[in-house]
Parts: sequence; structure tokens; C-alpha cells
Amino acid sequence: MKKNIFYGLVSTFFLISNYLVAQANLDMEKLLQAAEDNTAFYGTDFRGAYRVIQSKPGEGASETLATMYRRDDEGKWTILISSPSKDKGKGYLQFDNNIWFYDPADRRFTFTSAKDKFQDTNANNSDFMPQHYARDYEIDTAEKVKLGSLSCVCFSLKAKVKNVDYPGLKIWVTINDGLVRKKEDYSFSGQKLRTTLMPKYQIVTSNNGREYKIPVNMSIQDNLKGKKIGEKMEYERTVISISNAVFAPADDSIYTKAYLEMMSVK
Repeated sequence: MKKNIFYGLVSTFFLISNYLVAQANLDMEKLLQAAEDNTAFYGTDFRGAYRVIQSKPGEGASETLATMYRRDDEGKWTILISSPSKDKGKGYLQFDNNIWFYDPADRRFTFTSAKDKFQDTNANNSDFMPQHYARDYEIDTAEKVKLGSLSCVCFSLKAKVKNVDYPGLKIWVTINDGLVRKKEDYSFSGQKLRTTLMPKYQIVTSNNGREYKIPVNMSIQDNLKGKKIGEKMEYERTVISISNAVFAPADDSIYTKAYLEMMSVK
């Protein structure tokens, strides 16, 4: 009788343990999905002013100003550069899963990709797009950690599809709101390539009353491009600041080649 009770208790313990593990895994998957969802602006169009500061050790900094339009429901976006003067009128356009770069100097569109660098900075074109953490990656490990004062889950992710910028990622996601605060990009060999920080977010309400959360800025450090300045190793860094964000319907023409051609001559 006692043996039966013992085995019954053991069986119950393992059932509860398995349930708790399954529930914990489900919670982690939900948090990862929330992190992905928070990078996309579905249900409306987005417009924002972007300030991109590129810093190279020993060479100073350069600034690019641009306006970005996004229609994530259709996978479309447009970037129109307004400064510096030598780049004014240049632009980027994504539609039908293709990205095109327009140079008004020769009035020609050139095919580019999500992996390519934006205006010779440390930012990729894909950094301006929704991020597919749950769709394109699987969870290798997930651990509750502190990032400064923030309670996060640190996910180690491995790509489960081929068409990604980086085969490995680490992302720190705040538990209470599902926002990515830090991201590290890794090569196949496990080498850390870039580190991105997104410490603060702004909340913007759309015309239909929905709230969207946007990074105030993104600081991207290239861990392969650096120079020793004095006794300290300094790396190339790109800081993208986002302001004047608006969520409201935009004209269909904005997401066309004709729009970039028209705006480049104004």
C-alpha cells in the first residue's frame, strides 16, 4: 500500500514538473512573439523623422536626415533622404519583397537587399523593418536576467530559415511589456558582430486610438570595425533617433518609384 502511494506521489510530481516546464516554455514563446509584434505597425501607416549619426573612431561623425514611411500590412516602406545636400533626393523603396535604391544623380534604381548597409553606416536596411524573431528563429536558451534595473528574459536564438541577416541572435526582452532593449548579432561561428541598444521607447497613439511603441533611438555598434584610441578600443557606432512619429493612412503613391523620382527634383 505504502509503495503504491509512493509511486503515485512520484508520478504526480513528474506530471506537475512536466506541466510547469511546458507552461514556462509556452510563456517564453509568447514573450518572444510579443517582442516580434512590437516591432511591426499593423493596421495603419507610419511616418517618422529619422536622424542617423555615424561615428568612426578618429574620424568624427556624419549625419543623415530622412523621412520614413511604412505600411507593414503590405510589407512596403519608403525612405527619402533630405540631408546632407550631397545625398538629398536619394531614397529607398521596398515592395513585392524587393528593395530598391534610387540615386537622382543618374535617375536610376538599383536593386539592394535587407542585409546591405544603409548609407555606408553600421545599420542594415533590415533595421528599419519589422523583426521576425519568432517566425525565423527558434529558442536555444531563455533565461531571466537583469539589464540594469530592467527585468528581462535573455533569449539565445538560432535561425530556422536561411534568408536571415544573422544566423544567431541574443535579445533582451523586458518581461512586463515585451520590448527588445538589447540585441547581439552573431555569425555561424559564434562571433559577435553587432550590438544594438534600445533603452527607451516612446508611445504614440494612432488615428484609430491604438498605441504603438517606438524606440527613441537605436545605438548600433559594429564589433568588427574599431580602432585603438589611446589605451581604449573604440568601435564604429551608428545612432538612429526617431521623432515626429505619426500613425495615420498615407497615400498609396508614396510607396512607388514614381514618388521617389518626383520628390528628388523638389
